[in-house]
Amino acid sequence: MPSSSANRRAVASSRAAHAVGLVALLSSSSTSSIVAVAKLADRGRLQTARKQRNTSSDSERRKASSIVTTNNKDNKLSNPIVVEPTEHRVHSNGDTRQLDSVKENGNKGSIRGAKEGDISSTSQRQQQQIQSNVTMLSKSPDHPFHERQLSSQLTGCCTTYAAYSATDMCSLYGEDCESGDTPSHDSGDESCEQVGLSFIGISFSVNTVLGNPYSYQVCDQFPMENIIDRSYEYVMSMDEDGWLVGGGYKSFDYSGKMPYIDSSHTELLRIGSIDPELGGTSIEQVYDAMNSLSFPPFSVFPEYVKGGGKHHSNDGGQDKSVPSGDVTLIVSVVDTYEDGESYSSYDEFLDDLFSAMDAVGGGPCMDDHDTNPHVSMARGVKFKSSYHQQKYFYKANLEVAVWQAMYPKGVVIGSNGYASFPPDSGSKNNMYIGYGNLYFFFDRANITKAFTPNRGLTSAEKYYATMYSSGKSEQYYKTTTTIGFNYNKGSGSKDNKNNQEYYEHNPYGWSATMAKHDMTDGWDLPPSCDQEGETFFGIPLSQKSDSKLLTTNSFQDQFDFEYLVDRNFTYVRKFGTNHGWLVGEQIGNGAGSIVDKDTAHIPIFYTGTTNPAMGGMSLENLIKIGKKINFGTLYIKPAFVFQDDDGSIKLQFEADANSALGYLYSALCQMIGIPWNYDAPYNELGLYTNCAMHAAGDRAKYGCGPENGNSGGFCPQMTLAYRVKFQSQDHAAEYISRCNTYVDYWRNMYPSGIAVGTSKFCQDGGCLALFLNRYDVFYVFKPELGGSWVEFMSGTFAPTISPAPTYDGGCDNPHNSHLDSCYRRKHARRASYAIVAWDSLGLIGQLSVVLVAFMTLTLSISIFLARAHQRRRDGESYLGFLIRDLQGRKPGKRKKLRKRVGRGALDEELLSDDDSGVEFRVVPPRPGRSQQHSTASSRARSISRARSKSRPRRVAEKGDDDEPDAKSTAKSMKSGRSSRSRSRSKRAVSELSKAKDSRRQLV
Repeated sequence: MPSSSANRRAVASSRAAHAVGLVALLSSSSTSSIVAVAKLADRGRLQTARKQRNTSSDSERRKASSIVTTNNKDNKLSNPIVVEPTEHRVHSNGDTRQLDSVKENGNKGSIRGAKEGDISSTSQRQQQQIQSNVTMLSKSPDHPFHERQLSSQLTGCCTTYAAYSATDMCSLYGEDCESGDTPSHDSGDESCEQVGLSFIGISFSVNTVLGNPYSYQVCDQFPMENIIDRSYEYVMSMDEDGWLVGGGYKSFDYSGKMPYIDSSHTELLRIGSIDPELGGTSIEQVYDAMNSLSFPPFSVFPEYVKGGGKHHSNDGGQDKSVPSGDVTLIVSVVDTYEDGESYSSYDEFLDDLFSAMDAVGGGPCMDDHDTNPHVSMARGVKFKSSYHQQKYFYKANLEVAVWQAMYPKGVVIGSNGYASFPPDSGSKNNMYIGYGNLYFFFDRANITKAFTPNRGLTSAEKYYATMYSSGKSEQYYKTTTTIGFNYNKGSGSKDNKNNQEYYEHNPYGWSATMAKHDMTDGWDLPPSCDQEGETFFGIPLSQKSDSKLLTTNSFQDQFDFEYLVDRNFTYVRKFGTNHGWLVGEQIGNGAGSIVDKDTAHIPIFYTGTTNPAMGGMSLENLIKIGKKINFGTLYIKPAFVFQDDDGSIKLQFEADANSALGYLYSALCQMIGIPWNYDAPYNELGLYTNCAMHAAGDRAKYGCGPENGNSGGFCPQMTLAYRVKFQSQDHAAEYISRCNTYVDYWRNMYPSGIAVGTSKFCQDGGCLALFLNRYDVFYVFKPELGGSWVEFMSGTFAPTISPAPTYDGGCDNPHNSHLDSCYRRKHARRASYAIVAWDSLGLIGQLSVVLVAFMTLTLSISIFLARAHQRRRDGESYLGFLIRDLQGRKPGKRKKLRKRVGRGALDEELLSDDDSGVEFRVVPPRPGRSQQHSTASSRARSISRARSKSRPRRVAEKGDDDEPDAKSTAKSMKSGRSSRSRSRSKRAVSELSKAKDSRRQLV
């Protein structure tokens, strides 16, 4: 006994010592590296310690306030910037720091009520409080420290800064919420208030096996898939759109690129905005202008593929990152001269086009000159090295050299097929594509109308236009082995060879902060990863709206992000990409941005490519990992809106490392993070990846925020738009201020965060989702191993999958009804004898049964038709005959074989005393008298035949004057047979008369 008591005291002392160390570390603002543990103390025990710590951070707040003042010194807005929030100011008594939220909400907001006293006294109170917490922890035998599961304890988050406004939070996170980017140059016309992307051009879209199945096939001349690197042999990464040519992407592509259709094109005239109120040109005006023109089919000549342009998003602050740029196919429109004209047909068309646009009242946002023809193939491209870059451009331009050999004078673009414009019109606007069309592009991916040329193709034009599709290009691929033109005119060109430095991607220069990635640029991949990927774990925040072309399920109804969107371009001037507002773009938006569905989300953990052959992890294994994580309900809380260094508008959420969201991030890093700095991941399944953008040793406490180390990848943010350009700095400041006003409203509504969900999706809130890309949610996981299910393309597929029941009581507990084992038990199909017999027949037997049933059915129908053909009345339908035939039959009675004809003896008594002229039925004798029975039966049959033959005659004779001639004819035909049977009938009657008495006794 004493030894056991000593052991318990030792264990308690050890637990208390661990608790002291943990609480002390949590209450410290130091960012030193510590050993991460999977179990954390009860969150409620830490709140009091945080109260004391906030007093010591007053100097930090004053420093943050000075940052706000510095950032705002050039601000021209009339509203003054609050250096110190009013809710944090010292009241007139000067003794306590009273929060305004305490007045409104009582003690709920009094989490930072420490006095402004001596720092030493504050430290003493901190130590006392820490010791008190340790004492309470050690006195909890039911929930010892090392046995606590975070998933079942955290019911909120982010209460430390509940009284801070969005502007204060922006300062604490070190972001600038008072300025934004403005365009470096514009069209030069001040009356154009909105920069748009609509245009008139030529499409080079193709439909390929590896591409999006909905891509148009409007170009049979250039196999664009031959000039892209879909297999990542040379390219390391690109922006989230990937290759814009070559067929587009499927939803389940290994790279996780946006599942767009092929959008390859060349612009001929940039229309720009289509909102006339902002200086644009309406779609109807464009249609009227194009319909008034007459143009011949234009031939296009491929020039070369080049690189160029620089993005330099500078992920993670790495100055030595691999350079990124664009890949472009340069083309030219062939000048043709008709009827000895010195002015080419294309130049005449351009002059007529500008005149027609002016005639219909085209807006000032339209370009004043034609666009240099080119095809944008990819943006934000990062090659593995300069050597890989040169190899790629050589391969791509060798393909272009083949095209030049095939079409020495250019070729008319087109296809011998059909398509519908716009794409959502289905077969309504289905038309023959033909050759030489010009198209109006509302945005890069949406052709809304095709304009046909004024004539067909000549024989020579048709020969070249159908050369590749007819299989006549093989000889050109065999004979073209060199490139006869200079293609090195962009990045890494021979012209600038002396100025071009050799570069090579260094995977060991990867940094955990690269997880905060600019999606308009390529990734810098970690070691042993050969392909990028956009797949990630995150929180879906999108909503369904009727105003969007493509819709999705509503994943939450707690936040309406429409309040953060400037759809009428009051503050925003342009977007730097083809994407507009990522929370859903409207049909017919004036900027001509891609009409996307709502893709609002918070990315938590980027898993990279799903191609195991390239170093990634398959979707199946990612789902297995997700099912093993016992995370708590995910609470989120908006902090502020700002514009980051890459020009993206983002909504920052509080990065609480001690919340369930922080625990989830740390758990994912521990399980499938990449090996880094001598830290290796571990999970029970033995499934790992080399392409995750997070290190195995990374933790939520190293993420962004005032309490974290700002050296890791944990930073919950939601992107509203990419590369936004404002009208001016004043417009930017006003927009951000307006957004943060709504954020303050949300912060007051959800002081401890909110677990998002709807009545139809994640009813209890706080679910985690696996995204194929920004567009598509694929799989959803409930907190605390509550189940999981497929959620894809606005559809949900049950049952859910989970390892085992997580609540007490097994499947009898309603909380476990979502689990796979309980679902199968409840909805198990009871096996019946019929099902067992049917299954035992096998495929051949089942097919035989079906065949016999079919033959029986057809035979019954044939018999019915034959019967109806004989007995159906004139003008009677088959249905009417069927009803009459069924009603005429009396079920349960057998049909009599003998035919009753006439009247007479039937109206008389069967057993009358007067036997003269009466025919009696023969009753068979008693059983056992076989001889008599057979004799009586034969006599009865004779009498029956005699009666049936003689009665018609008597009836006919009796009514001879009244019956028609047809019956008289029938009487004469039967008279011979009746006379022959009359003698037999009399003899039978006499015999029956002799046996009269005995018959009556028998009856």
